[in-house]
Amino acid sequence: MQVFALPAVASIVQAQALEREVDAAVAAADAAGLQVDASALTEFDTSAIALLLHAQRAARARGLPLRLSAAPPKLRDLARLYGVDELLPLAPAAGT
Repeated sequence: MQVFALPAVASIVQAQALEREVDAAVAAADAAGLQVDASALTEFDTSAIALLLHAQRAARARGLPLRLSAAPPKLRDLARLYGVDELLPLAPAAGT
């Protein structure tokens, strides 16, 4: 499975560049799919949610599974607030 590591900061300023990086990671992924590692993510806004939804659509378009790992609690809360937590491939939170 191809791994794409999100940087510490994912906001509107970085959104366009990160979208291109996600597209490249999806294109490079094999049939095992893509894992988005959010463990480094410390500063983000709703652009991070949009980026993850974009990654999900891009992976689906190629018929690939996508998994989000190590999502910080604040990111999970933001996804829940916007009602998209069910749409994102969130791995279970640590300790659950």
